[in-house]
Amino acid sequence: MNDTTNFNKKRADIFFLSFGWSGFLPKAPGTWGTLFTMPFLYALGLTNSPFFLFLPFIIILTVGSCFIADSVQRDLGTHDPGWIVIDEVIGVFITWLFLPTAYLPHLVLIFILFRLFDIYKIWPATYFDKKMTHGAGTILDDVISGIYAGIALRVILYLYNALAQ
Repeated sequence: MNDTTNFNKKRADIFFLSFGWSGFLPKAPGTWGTLFTMPFLYALGLTNSPFFLFLPFIIILTVGSCFIADSVQRDLGTHDPGWIVIDEVIGVFITWLFLPTAYLPHLVLIFILFRLFDIYKIWPATYFDKKMTHGAGTILDDVISGIYAGIALRVILYLYNALAQ
């Protein structure tokens, strides 16, 4: 089955995996999923809560998404369809955890870095993306990309601050 096959989009699991159907928007569904996550990250950044308070949520979201993605993919006979964007939501959330902020320039940098690492997948993200057929492969490549993007974010900000002094 491919992404263009007509199926029941009203299912709660498909609504969840497509992040409120944002994954069904035309062209670049991963970018849409990431973009639709940014207002939530902005709002969370306004709380000034320490990042570790979000860790249980992101762990539960990741594990649950792996199982839901696996179930839906088996049911629909597909692997990693483009409309599944909950992995982008999780990945950009992880990147944001490296700098939990509501500062717009930082959020733009978070968005750009995550999208770059998601698109160009650096090992072991490629392993999860190409070799792992379980729903976990669909989700975990973006977890890895989010971690890489978060590290890059911290390095860029460190270098910027060092050069600015």
